[in-house]
Amino acid sequence: MGLIMAYFYLCDRADVFMKEQKFYTHSTFFIPLIYIFVLGIFYSENSKEAKLLNREQTDEWKGWMQLVILIYHISGASAFIPVYMHVRVLVAAYLFQTGYGHFSFFWLKGDFGLYRVCQVLFRLNFLVVVLCLVMDRPYQFYYFVPLVTFWFAVIYGTMAMWPQILQKKANGSGVWHLALLLKLLGLLCFICFFAYSQGLFESVFSVWPISKLFELQGSIHEWWFRWKLDRFAVIHGMLFAFVYLVLQKCQVLSEGKGEPLFSTRISNCLLFVSVVSFLTYSIWASSCKNKTECNELHPYISVVQILAFILIRNIPGYARSLYSSFFAWFGKISLELFICQYHVWLAADTKGILVLVPGNPTLNIVVSTFIFVCVAHEISQITNDLAQVAIPKESGALLKRLLGVAGLLAAVLLLSMREQAGR
Repeated sequence: MGLIMAYFYLCDRADVFMKEQKFYTHSTFFIPLIYIFVLGIFYSENSKEAKLLNREQTDEWKGWMQLVILIYHISGASAFIPVYMHVRVLVAAYLFQTGYGHFSFFWLKGDFGLYRVCQVLFRLNFLVVVLCLVMDRPYQFYYFVPLVTFWFAVIYGTMAMWPQILQKKANGSGVWHLALLLKLLGLLCFICFFAYSQGLFESVFSVWPISKLFELQGSIHEWWFRWKLDRFAVIHGMLFAFVYLVLQKCQVLSEGKGEPLFSTRISNCLLFVSVVSFLTYSIWASSCKNKTECNELHPYISVVQILAFILIRNIPGYARSLYSSFFAWFGKISLELFICQYHVWLAADTKGILVLVPGNPTLNIVVSTFIFVCVAHEISQITNDLAQVAIPKESGALLKRLLGVAGLLAAVLLLSMREQAGR
């Protein structure tokens, strides 16, 4: 890990390697996009199970979305509004999966223990915390990690607070299902309450010391923008998971290999509506005149595109029975890919492109991409290994370790206060 961090520092803080500017053209975005999707289809394999959004499929989904986002970043495609709006949906889809995955775990397992919480927080934040120290960047610079960490805490709080409603407890009872829906309604009201006023939002997140987690260049405006843009994606994922798991428990769905999810008539109708919705969104995104107006509508309509994709991908039995191992491999390291790109693929804090091989752009991209992917994969393995050591299963040992971490953080905050007072 130390050697990898040294490489990070040399790439993006030292003057060892050159950086070059991004210049967007349609070919620099769409040609690599076509290429990776051909590769993805070529590596199609039979899935182990044919359940809706099974693990192999969600890894595949994360993988191709992450590859699209990487191409989007290196090509500077944010300048082209239709591409920008579609990538916004991909970020919302990641948060949708956050809501779907964590809700499903808590609903089915009922495990609200400290060990589970610490494992998730460690895996999400380990690399970012190390990079904040090595690269001297604020936590909010890696905006996606604060987002998913915040929403994990919200999901945990919603599901853990009294009354704890689990599948085994509900057991088909409409009263308990209604109680859970009321919980989700309360979460929705909480989101709408904070989204109503930017001043209120900023006053809450500007309180020291939590403000240090959300400030970027002394302001939390960026956190407000990122949070507001996809504020409903997580609760959409939670609600979808609830409806799906209830339907599954009631044996309404047909999830055998090769079987359509619903009856033929219902499946065809849902597929037709999904395709029309998918195309309608794409037409709307292509007609967007400016980002500000489109971003205002995005939180309300992104879920339509996400649900349309899920239904198209899962209703046909043959589609549910296959997955791309190529995309799934990248999906398993998607978080590391997203974070590492900031310093060892892009450069100058994502504003430029790292140049390892001057004078040959094609060879430079090949070499830097190969190293970048290897580094992300290695960090994923290191994080998994360290998580087993850093987060012991024994509650006593875990509490002692957390107290030690709390003491260390308190010392860092005190040093920071003294430094600011000296200035």
